[in-house]
Amino acid sequence: MFQHTRIRLAATAAAVVVAAVGLTACGAGADDEIVDKPKTKASAAGKGQEKNEEKGGKEDAKDEGKGSGVAKVGDTLALKGMDSGSGLDVTVKKVVDDAKSSDEFFTPESGKRWVGVQFELVNTGSKAYSDSPSNGAQIVDDQGQQFPSVIAEITAGPSMSSDVRLKPGAKALGWIVFEVPKASKTATVTFAMDSGFAQQVGEWKL
Repeated sequence: MFQHTRIRLAATAAAVVVAAVGLTACGAGADDEIVDKPKTKASAAGKGQEKNEEKGGKEDAKDEGKGSGVAKVGDTLALKGMDSGSGLDVTVKKVVDDAKSSDEFFTPESGKRWVGVQFELVNTGSKAYSDSPSNGAQIVDDQGQQFPSVIAEITAGPSMSSDVRLKPGAKALGWIVFEVPKASKTATVTFAMDSGFAQQVGEWKL
C-alpha cells in the first residue's frame, strides 16, 4: 500500500510539471524579445536601423508619420529559433475576420467567432525545420486577452499543416484559425518558433 501511495504522489508531481511547462509555452515571458519591425525596413539583425541612423533618422521619422514602423498584414519578420542555425521568414499574408467553417457540423461556440490568419513560413536557417506552427501562434485583443489557435477548416483556404517539415530554403503556406469572443476587437497576432518556446516573438498589427 505504501508503494502505491508513492507511485500516486510521483504521478501527481509529474502532472504539475507538465502543466507548468504548458503555461510557459502559451504566454510570453519577461525575457522574450518582441520582433515587430518588417524585414524590408529593419530585420532582427538591425540592418535597416543602421541605414536609418546613417541618414540622420530621417527614415524613422518618415515611417512614424505614416504609422508603418510596426509590422502589419503583408509584412515579413525574420525570426530565430532556440537552436543555433534555425530561422524562419514569417509573413502574415491575409486575415479573415468572422471566417466561415467549411464543415457545417463544426462551427464556433455560441457567442464566439473565428478569425483566420494565413501565414507563409520560409526556412532561412541552415538546418531542417520541423514543428506544428499553430502551437506558436496567438491572437491578442485590444484588452490584452490572448487566444490560442483552434483546429478548424475554413472556406478561405487550406489550413497550415500540423506537421510542417521544411528543408533550408523551402516554404509552407496555410491558414491558422483562432476562436475569439464576438465582442472582442483583435489588435495583434503573434508567432514564435519551437511551438511558442523560442525567445523571439513576431508581432503583427491587425
